[in-house]
Amino acid sequence: MSLKKRRVLIHFPQNVAKRFESDFPDVEFISIPNTGAIDPAARGEVLLTYSWGSENLAEALECGVEWIHTIGTGVDRFPMELVGDRSLSCARGASAVPIAEWTLAMMLAFEKRLPEVWATEPPERWNFEELGGLEGKTLGLVGLGTIGCAIATRAQAFDMKVLAYRRSKAPSPIADVELLATLPPLLEASDHLVIAASATPETHHLIDAGALERVKPGVHLVNIARGSLVDQDALRSALDAGRVACASLDVCDPEPLPAGHWLYRHPAVRLSPHISWSMPGSIDRLFDTFAANLRRYLDGDPLANRVDLQRGY
Repeated sequence: MSLKKRRVLIHFPQNVAKRFESDFPDVEFISIPNTGAIDPAARGEVLLTYSWGSENLAEALECGVEWIHTIGTGVDRFPMELVGDRSLSCARGASAVPIAEWTLAMMLAFEKRLPEVWATEPPERWNFEELGGLEGKTLGLVGLGTIGCAIATRAQAFDMKVLAYRRSKAPSPIADVELLATLPPLLEASDHLVIAASATPETHHLIDAGALERVKPGVHLVNIARGSLVDQDALRSALDAGRVACASLDVCDPEPLPAGHWLYRHPAVRLSPHISWSMPGSIDRLFDTFAANLRRYLDGDPLANRVDLQRGY
C-alpha cells in the first residue's frame, strides 16, 4: 500500500532519528526533548521513548500519539497509568543473545571456579583440581520468554537437563524443556537457578525466604531479570547458611546500588552493574525492534512485542 506522510516523535538526539530516515523516506522523524516543554508544532502518531518514559511523557503523549515503543526489554519502570488507550510495545527479545551468553558464562565460571583457580604464584599441585561441569546438571528457569528460551537452547548444547516454570500454560517453544506447573519442584531440583521472569506486582519477591528454604543445597542462583524478584535479605541469609553457594547477579534492588551495600563485598556474590545485555551491535538490535514494528504499523499489520497493560509485561 502507498504510505502517506507519517510523523514519529523521538525522545532521543537527532542522530538516532537519522538512523531510520533512509529506510523510511515517507516518514518524518522529529526529535523532542525528554525534559521541559515540547514545541507545540511537534505532532506525531508514534512516540519512541525510553523504557522508563521521560519527565515530560504526559505532555509528549498529548501530541497526537497513538502508539508508544520503548527501547528496553522490561517495562516495569514505565508509567503505565499514562498509556490510556494507546498501544505500547517494547524491545522484548533484542537482548536475548547477550544475556543468554552472560548467563552461561556465569554458570561455567561457577562450575570451573573462575577466577579462583588462576595461578599467580606456584600452586601446591600441578595438573590436578576438583572442578565441576555443566554436563548432566539441571538448569531451572523461572520464566521462559525470549531470554529464557535463548538460555535453554545454549544450556542444552552443554547436555544439561532444563526445567522451566512459567505462568503461561502454553507448551514450551524449545524441545525437551520440561515445564513445571508450580515453583517448588523446580527449586528442589535445580543446580543452577536462573531468574528470567518479568517484574510485575505478582513476581515481587517471588524468590523469598520460603522459596530459598526449598532450593537444592549448594545451588547457584543467577538473576538477569530484575532485582525486585529476589528478596535480597533472604538471599543474604541463604548465602550465609550455605544453602545458596553463589549468587551471580546482573540486577539488584535498588539500582544503582549505593556504596557500602553488602552485595558489593559478600564473598559468594558476583555482581555486575546491569550490563549482561551488552555485546557488539546491542544498541542497534534495540533500535531494530522499533524499525521492524514501524514497518508493521505502516503496513497495517499487528504490532510485535505488545505490552499487556494488565499483566505489566
